[in-house]
Amino acid sequence: MNNLLDQSAIARGLQRLPHWQLEGPAIVRTVNCEDFAAALDLVNRVGALAEVANHHPDIEIRWNKVALRLSTHSEGGLTALDIDLAEKLEGLCGAP
Repeated sequence: MNNLLDQSAIARGLQRLPHWQLEGPAIVRTVNCEDFAAALDLVNRVGALAEVANHHPDIEIRWNKVALRLSTHSEGGLTALDIDLAEKLEGLCGAP
C-alpha cells in the first residue's frame, strides 16, 4: 500500500510548518541553539517525541546547530507520519 503524500498534500502540510522546507523526498529544518549543551538537550527532546510516535527523524548536530530531516524511508518519501511529527517538533524548536 502506497501512503505517500501527493504534492498538494505536501504543500498543505508545509503551510502549517513555516520553518520546514522540502528537500527531495524529505522535509528539513535546522535549529540554531544557544550552545552545544542546548543542542544536545534539543536532540534528546526530539528523540523522546520520536520514540512516542515510533517515527524517527535523521538528526545531524554541529556544535549549536541541529538539522532534522523527516521522510518515511519504508515508503520512499513523505507520508502523514512526517507532517504529524514535524508539527509536534515545531513546539520544541521555537523560532529558527
